[in-house]
Amino acid sequence: MIKLPMDADLLPPNDDRIFKTLLTHPDAKQVLIDVVSSVIERTVTDVQVRNIEMPVMDNNEKSERFDVNCSVENGDQVDVEMHCSERVEIGETKKSFLNKYIYYLTDLHSSQKSKGVKYKDLVRTYQATFSMHTVFSSSPGFIHRFSLRKETGEQLSDQINMVIIELSKLNDVMKKPVEQLTSFEMWSIFFKFASDPMQRRLLNDIIQVKEEIGMATALLQEISRDEHERARLRSRRMYETDRISDLLTAEERGEIRGKAEGIAEGKAEIITLLEKGLSLEEIKKTYA
Repeated sequence: MIKLPMDADLLPPNDDRIFKTLLTHPDAKQVLIDVVSSVIERTVTDVQVRNIEMPVMDNNEKSERFDVNCSVENGDQVDVEMHCSERVEIGETKKSFLNKYIYYLTDLHSSQKSKGVKYKDLVRTYQATFSMHTVFSSSPGFIHRFSLRKETGEQLSDQINMVIIELSKLNDVMKKPVEQLTSFEMWSIFFKFASDPMQRRLLNDIIQVKEEIGMATALLQEISRDEHERARLRSRRMYETDRISDLLTAEERGEIRGKAEGIAEGKAEIITLLEKGLSLEEIKKTYA
């Protein structure tokens, strides 16, 4: 059984490109089978990846998808993706984030061939997203499953299914004995903490009880020795850092401009009120 050295330098599987590189590795089929089984909550015996190729590396690569699109033995479609870049949004739930994955889900479901097939025989479709950031700030638990349901909560159809896994909410899971962890919890810990030396002891304990994670760890070590992959990761992180910096700079400039415009408008309005003959006391009451 593999055991990771405490100082092992691993690339992070919670990076979307590394995530796809790992799960589409030629020797990762059993790993992917186990991950997909956890996602759809039933034992899968075979899985076929349908998009092994990677997006072209360029300055716009963050708009490209690093999803793992696959089908299982009965034809059900499963799309698994890592979401590692946070987008600042207002509101309890992140509308753009959710709309994005609902779009992916429905697009994938409607892409299956329907000519000559009865609608009742269409296969099920799953969109599973591992997110490094919190999506539902007021909801307990880190795994959220969605399907078409009636207002009573009764399931209307199991044809389209969305699973969101918040890797930012693993604190309670980390307190459990390894023997009590579910397969999904073990995979979530692996994806978030595999590259973290501070959690190396826990990861080694998980490897001892779950063979597939030991296989994934060995593959991740192999991928981490690829200097080209490391260079790509550095380039992508520099791009993301620069993008966030530019957004924050633009936001700061907008706030400064907004304050200046607000002050100017306020002054103009006060002058107008003075010209109408209002006293300073009356103007103060207007703004009270």
